[in-house]
Amino acid sequence: MRIVIAIGGNALLPRGASPDAVVELAHIRSAAIALAPIVRAHEVILCHGNGPQVGLLALESSADPSLKAPYPLDALVAQTQGMIGYWLSQALRNAGVVKPIVNLTTQVCVDPDDPAFTAPTKFIGPVYTRGEASAVADAHGWSIAADGAGWRRTVPSPSPIRVLEQDSITRLVRSGSLVICGGGGGAPVVESVGGSMTGVEAVIDKDLTATLMALDSDADCLLILTDVSAVFDHFGTAQAHSLRRVYIDELAKMNFAAGSMGPKVQACSKFVANSGHSAYIGALDEAQDVLAGITGTRVLDRRVDDARTGRRSVDASIGADQKYGARA
Repeated sequence: MRIVIAIGGNALLPRGASPDAVVELAHIRSAAIALAPIVRAHEVILCHGNGPQVGLLALESSADPSLKAPYPLDALVAQTQGMIGYWLSQALRNAGVVKPIVNLTTQVCVDPDDPAFTAPTKFIGPVYTRGEASAVADAHGWSIAADGAGWRRTVPSPSPIRVLEQDSITRLVRSGSLVICGGGGGAPVVESVGGSMTGVEAVIDKDLTATLMALDSDADCLLILTDVSAVFDHFGTAQAHSLRRVYIDELAKMNFAAGSMGPKVQACSKFVANSGHSAYIGALDEAQDVLAGITGTRVLDRRVDDARTGRRSVDASIGADQKYGARA
């Protein structure tokens, strides 16, 4: 089975955790242990988030007095692809994965007129109190928004249109390689009329990029692993409850936070609607159980599920007729 796995940046560096390398490495090693059985058994394209990591690099760049201007976000996304991909590939190898592992710096085309450029929603960097966030925003001219009980920086998150390296990714996974790509959603670029590429100031949602790669590589499954156990309806309220098995038409009637669970639900719904296959959302440390449907949330297309149920009923009826003889 060909699976595209998307790992959240917050799952690799939990909220409130120290951003030190030794802390993140410990979480990446745990992630590799959880992922290794799936990687060994299936063809896998692995995409990771970078919200905490790219935010840290942006802070460092903004605070460097030797720079006339901070490094642009597209370059920082490329940096996190190299760093996190290196750590993941090494940890997976140490966890017993023997197949070839390719860490691919990925560029992703976006629309320069995407309305997301004027409405930042993607959370990056550390969690602040309201007062801390306001001070940082004033100092750097950043946008901020509430993220749960805390506050974080928000940046534009345009929709991915095309992964430039998609043909190479597909060939590599078909040849038996584990491909780590699309990190941080990929470095965002826009294409000129003449075909040249230029980076832009944004961070693409990695779940949407993972969906694009899953569809373009004919994946059988999309697996989104994060720091929560499942998708919750009415999250953060007394009516909150987990969704174990849900259809995309049901999800379309629910509301999810734009900077966190919203893109995950959107990504799964798009994949399921366009492929007919299932998508899964759940906790990284329960990766195998999420893929098996034991924990987490499974997202399905009602039309496909009804068709399969109908086929099973017909098959069962035919089997009964063959066993007992057709009834007059």
